[in-house]
Amino acid sequence: MSSQPSTVRFRHAPLLGVLASVALFFVLVVGLCACEGTPSKRAAAPEENAVERLEGGRFRARRTLMGTFFVIQVSQVDEATAHRAMNAALDEVERVEALISEWRESSEISEVIRAAGGDPVVVGPELLDVLIAAQQASRQTRGAFDVSFAACGSLWDFERRTIPATDALAQCLERVDYRQIELDVNRSTVRLRQKGMRIGTGGVGKGYGVDRAAELLEAEGIKNYIVDGGGDIRLRGQRAAGEPWRTGIAAPRARGELYATMVVGEGAVVSSGDYERFFEVDGVRYHHILNPQTGSPAGASMAVTVIAPTATQADALSTGFFVLGAQRALELVNTMPNVEALIFDKDGVVHTSQNFPVLDLVAGGTRAP
Repeated sequence: MSSQPSTVRFRHAPLLGVLASVALFFVLVVGLCACEGTPSKRAAAPEENAVERLEGGRFRARRTLMGTFFVIQVSQVDEATAHRAMNAALDEVERVEALISEWRESSEISEVIRAAGGDPVVVGPELLDVLIAAQQASRQTRGAFDVSFAACGSLWDFERRTIPATDALAQCLERVDYRQIELDVNRSTVRLRQKGMRIGTGGVGKGYGVDRAAELLEAEGIKNYIVDGGGDIRLRGQRAAGEPWRTGIAAPRARGELYATMVVGEGAVVSSGDYERFFEVDGVRYHHILNPQTGSPAGASMAVTVIAPTATQADALSTGFFVLGAQRALELVNTMPNVEALIFDKDGVVHTSQNFPVLDLVAGGTRAP
């Protein structure tokens, strides 16, 4: 459990767009994640769906899923097992995406949205698991994370640099309240109490996909792996015998550069930052991490990195902590076992929970591969 936070001041010349979290040794996912709003545009990855043999007895596979690139590496395993396990893991993410993506009319979550204000909708265990995790994060962060914010998130368009009118935000906020989402575990149903409510899995679904991939790998007997879903990372074991996986924390105001690297033996590492999707108007940065209380971009943080047992939990908490800001977020981390956080506040000061892993600071930053 975490206790008192520490702080470090970080300054760097402003530069645009950098990935939220980078796994070193070519585990970097090239592209921006689709968090809220419309899915991000991306170029096809070279050799997508192919399994590559890397140095040191490692294997890598990647596929475009959930609006980003999913990249898996495994080590200390034979080639046939690596092929079978990684393809099964990526197939599972694809299957889950079809169920929980609000961007697909045929998905279960779209059916729930269409029924808002009406009867409960029977859903499968995947969507129910995602929404249970989302509700828990909403309660823990006192609404700073809220999947029902999808009712307002659609008003923002970061490609067209659209800023919603104040009255439009006020109207949609009336339909934002995670407590209005009814989950019945026994009947496996979901009901949105208010007509016009929407829910979106952008702040938790990618983490869930990463977890499902990791579970498939482990079911195939893989003990050394790293799954990177657009910067949402789950890892276990070693990159090679005696050599741990290392992950990186991006410098939020330096394009393609790292602030630090670290070793996390097992679990999930997820980052959220105001540099992922944004535009600036008259010197004001409008980014995609929106405060459910105001409907506007949260202003207390530049970036947050969360370590937790699962990527689902870390994904939701990284968004909630970003909205809360360093002081409130770290007070909350103090009460949560097996959760650690690093937060760049709005002035670039770095705050960490006491048990956050030792950081290897990168002098001058390191260009991402």
